[in-house]
Amino acid sequence: MKKRENITTYETSYIHDSAKIGRGTKIGAFVDIGKDVVIGADCNIQAHVTISNGVHIGDRVFIGPNTSILNDRYPVSKVLTPPTIHDDVIIGGFVVILPNIVIGEKAVIGAGSVVTKDVPKKSVVYGNPAEHKMSREEYDRKKIEWERKMRR
Repeated sequence: MKKRENITTYETSYIHDSAKIGRGTKIGAFVDIGKDVVIGADCNIQAHVTISNGVHIGDRVFIGPNTSILNDRYPVSKVLTPPTIHDDVIIGGFVVILPNIVIGEKAVIGAGSVVTKDVPKKSVVYGNPAEHKMSREEYDRKKIEWERKMRR
């Protein structure tokens, strides 16, 4: 583990020199962060995540392991359209977010999903392609119930 500029990174991750990463962010092992990426404060990026050039990520975002955030709809093209991920988003493991997507504030993306269209704020989506399943409020309520049940 390496600490620098108030962020924590695990070996061996690649972070392009032009990337801007907010204070308190944790970056797992084998993460690839591309050119001109902006990541907010207090994010948690798990192992084996790819964040393509130009992606913008807000504050307090969780990105599960083996997730790919892509920027080129027709590889290899001359036009890159990176996604934007707003504050307080939760992204499960093994998620693929296609180019030119906006993930709204406090949205949740379920594990294994392929995100092919914008996700509204406070919305929970999952599947391939990812579809709306519930509100963030319902998700939070179910999470609390599950945690209570598991503590017994």
